[in-house]
Amino acid sequence: MSLDPDLAGALHHLAGAGSFTELLGQPGGLDQLEAFSGGAVPYQAPPVRFREAGVHGPNGTVPVRVYGGGPGRDAPALVWMHGGGFAGGGPEMREADQLAREVAARSGGVVVSVDYRLARDGVHFPVPHEDVLAAWLWTVEHAAELGADPARVCLGGASAGGNLAVGAALFLKDAGLPLPAKLLLAYPFLHAELPGPGTGSGTGPGAAQALDVAGVLEGLPRLLRFTSDDCRALVENYIGGPVAMASSYAMPGNADPAGLPPAAVIACEYDDLRHSAETFAAGLRRAGTDVDFRLEAGAVHGYLNHSAGLRIVQEGLAFLARALVEAKPFQ
Repeated sequence: MSLDPDLAGALHHLAGAGSFTELLGQPGGLDQLEAFSGGAVPYQAPPVRFREAGVHGPNGTVPVRVYGGGPGRDAPALVWMHGGGFAGGGPEMREADQLAREVAARSGGVVVSVDYRLARDGVHFPVPHEDVLAAWLWTVEHAAELGADPARVCLGGASAGGNLAVGAALFLKDAGLPLPAKLLLAYPFLHAELPGPGTGSGTGPGAAQALDVAGVLEGLPRLLRFTSDDCRALVENYIGGPVAMASSYAMPGNADPAGLPPAAVIACEYDDLRHSAETFAAGLRRAGTDVDFRLEAGAVHGYLNHSAGLRIVQEGLAFLARALVEAKPFQ
């Protein structure tokens, strides 16, 4: 058991970096998140056209980027949220722009990348959550003019963006509003208190394998680790208060998933948040929901922020694109 060799070679520049929560507290620290770019690995993005749009929401305009599509088509669509611990990231990061271009090109679909407000400078839940809901409702309403089938609009995101996607889906379910055709999630951060290995899933590693995983995790740069204290700090910053105050829409991992749409979920082999994804997928299955689960061997958290010139990134992007193509109307 070991890290993907290409990915391991791209991690050397993270050595010496502090924790994710430490970066959030440093002036200009968030800029260092671009270190996930994976260096100068050769890669040419597919020629996908995109346009900027503004979505009206309860907190003001929500900027979105619409990739692919066109009038007269009837393609699937994906409303996508980048990660960044609720307080970092943006539409230019590879987990947003590169992913949107690749998924749109591979699927022939439309990707709407949401530039939701970050939990900084006094912004807290429910503001990012409401931005996502506004972008979702706008996409469904304008699906036909975007070139998409309104019954095949999916919702997804990476890490904290995956949290926002699931939280929005829970709200839509409870409100009796149109649900996504499918959830597409990459290494989602869904629990304030991380589940243990194999908690309720039956998919976790065995004892010997867990020791091997733990050994690799200990050797990762600190920036790629998510301790209980790290997760608590990220959640408290997001909700603006103690973890115990977090609603199910803010931390959806412990909510009842019954009634949610099918899901395609990526978890990373060497990721402290792996068990959050595994536990959520297991809960969906117990509720009778179809789940296409992919454990990305050799991967670390945030690996889709590396260059798509890496084989492992290409495989993850192909999984998401295939999940989008296969999306069927849910209701």
